[in-house]
Amino acid sequence: MPGFFSHLELDWEHPGSARLFERLGSFARLIRFDKRGTGLSDRAVGLPDFEARMDDVRAVMDAVGSEAAALLGYSEGGPLSVLFAATYPRRTRALALYGCYAKRRDPDDDYPWAPTREERLREAATLEAGWGEEFDISSIAPNADAALTSWLQRRGRASLSPAGARDLILMNSVADVRDVLGSVQCPTVVIHRTGDRDAHVEEGRYLAERIPGASFVELPGDDHVPFVDPDQIVDEVEAFLTGVRPVATTDRVLATILFTDLVGSTEQATELGDAAWADLLAEHNAVVRRELARFGGEEIDTAGDGFFAVFDGPARAIRCGLAVRDALSGLGLDLRAGVHTGEVERRPGEKPRGIAVHVGARIMSVGRAGDVLVSATTHDLVAGSGLAFEDRGEHVLKGLDGARRVYAAL
Repeated sequence: MPGFFSHLELDWEHPGSARLFERLGSFARLIRFDKRGTGLSDRAVGLPDFEARMDDVRAVMDAVGSEAAALLGYSEGGPLSVLFAATYPRRTRALALYGCYAKRRDPDDDYPWAPTREERLREAATLEAGWGEEFDISSIAPNADAALTSWLQRRGRASLSPAGARDLILMNSVADVRDVLGSVQCPTVVIHRTGDRDAHVEEGRYLAERIPGASFVELPGDDHVPFVDPDQIVDEVEAFLTGVRPVATTDRVLATILFTDLVGSTEQATELGDAAWADLLAEHNAVVRRELARFGGEEIDTAGDGFFAVFDGPARAIRCGLAVRDALSGLGLDLRAGVHTGEVERRPGEKPRGIAVHVGARIMSVGRAGDVLVSATTHDLVAGSGLAFEDRGEHVLKGLDGARRVYAAL
């Protein structure tokens, strides 16, 4: 159940948002929708009340053949999730609420955290006047960087008109599900960040205390949106729904690094001239990319006449280097290559980095024309692969401590 608005297509364009959905889809069938009048849904249908929105949820579930589902309600999706769970207990397997509230306007002694009517009217007017630029980011994502801010703005412009944003804020202001909380029958977890500036943590505690049998999980942080550190939230949802707490993973993986470089390229370029060298270099690039594709390598970067690629298998990396060398010799080009296997840090959408990358580059740098040099680590990992090597002794590699043994693949 989305919050204020969503956009089924653009929601995948921010790494944090995509990570949220990928994690949810890793242990469950994930069903998403843009509520009526927002995102990719039709605009000329008005903004429905909660009863009509429950009908929409049932329509989505029916369309995808879901008889009963666990509901994950975020922010404004929380009250709707609570109402749906209480109204349709047979269609609600479980309820997970993040950053949610029970009442959104007119504070009273029972619920002092709700904004006043005047505050909601001012917020609606401010959003309408600056829609696409103004999102009260200081409240929903106080730690947002430029990329998140830009994405939120673009996503908002694509999801709602200025008048639609105003009307949706005003409609949501009437939400008050306090009297319904006791009617929820399914297992429930309420998750809230301690410093949430949009929905106070006390509002999360209020929900958990009044939903029968609900558990409450308080997380550190002050971002309301789930797109910041989504794993922190999904870890709790996964443990609640599956009974198994996920093992913490990092962005560090074992990879085999391949660096290639042409020997004597400056002299050849001078002898051939710019136009002929450019044509020859284009042939070189095509050969390298063909062999990378054949051996399952991933091109990471190019610099002049050199390539940087990664492989998930050391033998494939070595064989790729040898194949590139042999193919380029037919073009009159002399290649040297360096291969090393080690742990690298690779965040989604970024290049791998770490000492292993530097080792691969430095091993290549000590090679001669025709050499495909590998580190001792890689050499040991491919034992039994049928590859043959020549021991080239120990070398002190620039910028790295100690001497390292290097082997030449034959």
